[in-house]
Amino acid sequence: MAEGPGELMGPWEIAQRLGVTRSRFQQIAMRPSFPRPYQELRATKVWLKSDVEAWIAEYRRPRPAADEDEQG
Repeated sequence: MAEGPGELMGPWEIAQRLGVTRSRFQQIAMRPSFPRPYQELRATKVWLKSDVEAWIAEYRRPRPAADEDEQG
C-alpha cells in the first residue's frame, strides 16, 4: 500500500495554528517565503503540515505561554 504525502492542512487549520483570522492567513500565504500549496482543489488549497511547521519555525516568533503574558 502506497504511503500518502503526510498530514495536510487547509486555510482554517493554518489560521488557527498561527492564531490569525482566515483573511490574515490569506495575506500571509501570498508572501514569497510561505510554502506553495501541496495541491489546489476546486474549493480550497491544501498544504503539507511539515512545510507549514517548517515555515513557522523559521519565520514566526514564538508566542509566550499564557501564564507569561501576565505581569507580576
